[in-house]
Amino acid sequence: MADDRFAAPPPEGFGRRLDEHAVDAGAAEPERPAGVVDSGVYVDGVRRASPIGLADTFRCLQQLDDAMAWIGLRRPSREQIASLAAEFQLPELAVEDAINAHQRPKLERYDDTLFVVLRAARYLDARDAVEFAELHLFLGPGFVITVRHGGTPDLAAVRRRLEAEPGVLALGPEAVLYAVLDRVVDGYAPVVAGLENDIDEIETEVFGGDPNASRRIYELSREVIQFQRAARPLLKVVEALSDGFDRYRTDEELRRRLRDVADHLTQVVERVDGFRHLLQSILTVNATLVSQVQNEEMRSLTAASFEQNEEVKRVSAWAAILFAPTLIGTVYGMNFTHMPELGWRYGYLFAVALMLAVCGALYLLFKRRGWL
Repeated sequence: MADDRFAAPPPEGFGRRLDEHAVDAGAAEPERPAGVVDSGVYVDGVRRASPIGLADTFRCLQQLDDAMAWIGLRRPSREQIASLAAEFQLPELAVEDAINAHQRPKLERYDDTLFVVLRAARYLDARDAVEFAELHLFLGPGFVITVRHGGTPDLAAVRRRLEAEPGVLALGPEAVLYAVLDRVVDGYAPVVAGLENDIDEIETEVFGGDPNASRRIYELSREVIQFQRAARPLLKVVEALSDGFDRYRTDEELRRRLRDVADHLTQVVERVDGFRHLLQSILTVNATLVSQVQNEEMRSLTAASFEQNEEVKRVSAWAAILFAPTLIGTVYGMNFTHMPELGWRYGYLFAVALMLAVCGALYLLFKRRGWL
């Protein structure tokens, strides 16, 4: 770490104190403060101390030459972030972002300090859903601070991998950044596979006439959009790091690793873009199929309504025909004393003939109009 405070040689007995901080393989790991997942101090890529708290980490850095501290935090308190900001002179705006989270992937340079925001993703098979988590990194001369706001990615695996390659870890904070980037991008692959499987299932549901297909397409489209917002801005982060290769004299090994990350990330972004277009097409096809089904139902309802109207017409016509003789018979059945027709010799024949004539006329009328 390029600072005068590291120029003095370690005091006598310092090696013993570092051994006290180190985690014994046969002993239980000391309990760390809440929010501190791991903290290690490295010299030439080799872990020299495992401080328990932030104060111990600062003290170890002051007592070692050319040391690098890698501090891993998960949902730290505001006081812990403030302590780190004061010790490493972290930029105020970046500190606020790390505390509040909800940032899009980005890279910002503040003099010698680099602030990087990443969004990791994990596919949950049990729920057929994608879980996103935010990760912030502060990098500067002799320190790396990782701040996680979720359960992914597994930075402990990244730390173990780098500790197994001390030659790479000795390259400094950039080596940690590239390893974390690699882990985040590698974590996208299972998500891509899970989304692809979900899309295949949706296609089957759509053509199978599942009524819930539209809802699932909408939910999956939202996940794909969120995934795009996590992966696509990361291309600019990688591009910005690549642009600084020559200016910051990045080691060739780190350049190679970043190019590999960029290739994998490009493949992920292209596939996710394809997913979004495919889902739009599936949604259009589903809307067409639903419209066809609705049209068929409307035609069926229209045909049924037409048949019902025809039956109503027929019933109404026969009711009218039968009503006529009933009306005539009712009039002549009143049996009043002073009804001239009651004493008429041809009264009965006249009434029957009138009934037949009215019924015949109504029948011909309804038949001409298509009611019968």
